[in-house]
Amino acid sequence: MVSLSRRRFLTATGAGLALAPLPAWAQGHGMSHGGHGGSHRMPKGPLIPSGFGVLTGKEIDLTVADGLREVAGRRGLGVAVNGTVPGPLLRLKEGDEVTLRVTNRLHEDTSIHWHGLLLPFQFDGVPGVSFPGIKPGETFTYKFPLRQSGTYWYHSHSGLQEQSGHYGPLIIDPAEPDPIQSDREFVLLLSEFTAMHPHKIFDRLRTGEGYFNRQKTTWTNDYPMTGAERRMWAQMRMPATDIADVSAPTYTYLANGLPAQTGPEFLFRRGERVRLRLINGSAMTFFNVRIPGLKLTVVAADGQAVKPVTVEELQIAVAETYDLLVEPDGNAFSIVCESMDRSGMALATLTTTPGLRAPVPPLRQPPLLTMADMGMNHGDGGHDHGGAGKSSTSMDGMPMRDISLLPPDVKVGPGIDMVSMAPVDKLGDPGIGLADVGHRVLTYRDLSALTPNADTREPSRLLELHLTGNMERYMWSFDGRMFNAVSDVPIRFAWNERVRVKLVNNTMMAHPIHLHGMFFELVNGQSPANQPRKNVVTVQPGASAQFDLTANEPGDWAFHCHLLYHMHGGMMQIVTVMGPEGTK
Repeated sequence: MVSLSRRRFLTATGAGLALAPLPAWAQGHGMSHGGHGGSHRMPKGPLIPSGFGVLTGKEIDLTVADGLREVAGRRGLGVAVNGTVPGPLLRLKEGDEVTLRVTNRLHEDTSIHWHGLLLPFQFDGVPGVSFPGIKPGETFTYKFPLRQSGTYWYHSHSGLQEQSGHYGPLIIDPAEPDPIQSDREFVLLLSEFTAMHPHKIFDRLRTGEGYFNRQKTTWTNDYPMTGAERRMWAQMRMPATDIADVSAPTYTYLANGLPAQTGPEFLFRRGERVRLRLINGSAMTFFNVRIPGLKLTVVAADGQAVKPVTVEELQIAVAETYDLLVEPDGNAFSIVCESMDRSGMALATLTTTPGLRAPVPPLRQPPLLTMADMGMNHGDGGHDHGGAGKSSTSMDGMPMRDISLLPPDVKVGPGIDMVSMAPVDKLGDPGIGLADVGHRVLTYRDLSALTPNADTREPSRLLELHLTGNMERYMWSFDGRMFNAVSDVPIRFAWNERVRVKLVNNTMMAHPIHLHGMFFELVNGQSPANQPRKNVVTVQPGASAQFDLTANEPGDWAFHCHLLYHMHGGMMQIVTVMGPEGTK
């Protein structure tokens, strides 16, 4: 039984001392940077190497320290775990109780969140929510049993350290024979590098959210848009290419810490079945993943096995994981991981011979936003991707900020600059830019749980939450309320309550929403027993998505958009699950 409230737990673990100020992200909108953010101190010493080793066993020691990174000729801040970016691959065993000692060698607080793991909330690793954080020079010991298997990852939940390299892969091998059989497997972790300090990126987003968009429309570009369409976007003061907040060349996209020029190679023998454990450990980037010449069979999502579904491409949101099976019948294949806005790519190679490479296709034309992503439900029911407006300007005479469409519990103010007129379920949508590529692309509707869900009760209530924001001011929120860890009003669930959660996206951005501590089942058209279990769901622009949740993990859990700068800008909340006797 968990008997401590969150704040009582924070006081107890502080050994009776007053807590230090909360980290900047937990203080909410507009707070000071602190640590690296305040001074932008650049560390000295040898460069941090790219790539990762493997650690196994029931007891593991991890050290977080900073340094310089150099990627594709550019240098910037790095935050390494055990001296590398990404941090080491942790290979653990289901059923074991693990002890993970994390020592902080930074000049600011740090933390590690074990993304997707079921564990006691005090070891979830979110400062200001489940523990005070790890002070400079201190060691925090995480200890918990491994109650699951699959592909996961870990990362900092302090400041913007995740952008600088504080992340790594985590694999839990099953206690029983693995239902996913392969001859060989590889881990492919996608991320970004930037030479710009993360707090400078955030500052520039706050002062001009289009600063990093290098694909804006001009009078001379060849985007397939009519003059009327160009005038419409100009009146809204936004480009139809506003797909990603930060992109290349500010970002260099990485595969296992390496840029496309020197991407990793995965050696195989012809005739083998190869398993790719795909992890999106980036701060802000959705990736479109394909292997020209090969089919991809999706066999797991967010660490949970699904019935095999074969596609030629998939879009992986920030923080998602997918396990893929491929059967290469040639000597070399390029694993192409193109950013959603198609400004750059990460690259890896499947090959039978070291150094042997396959052709790399050029970047495709950037996708364009149109009316469907405005939540106006015009066109073909969601496959005509369109943008959400940034002001109350109307399109074709239709208001873009009709607050009468919002329920009364949404706080209306300057943090909301757009309201979707007719949000529809888009779980059958492959993702921005992929509706018309000419081959099969994975959608959430394709996913079905391999083993039946344990709880198929009808939900007892519906909880509707609105994803809200103001792009001009770079403010992000749930229900118009930006997160503040000091005065938060948590979302409360009773013990073992069965709830259906409906997320309504009133913004022009796709948001990958992550729930800590629990899995939910996507309401994607499958029967309740076969709804896929996930912990991240992307809610498309101007759309809605629903999931069913059994509240059986007591404690306080973070619930947030996994786009790092959106979370930092306020799109986060706390979910509180009461224990079986009304305690936490």
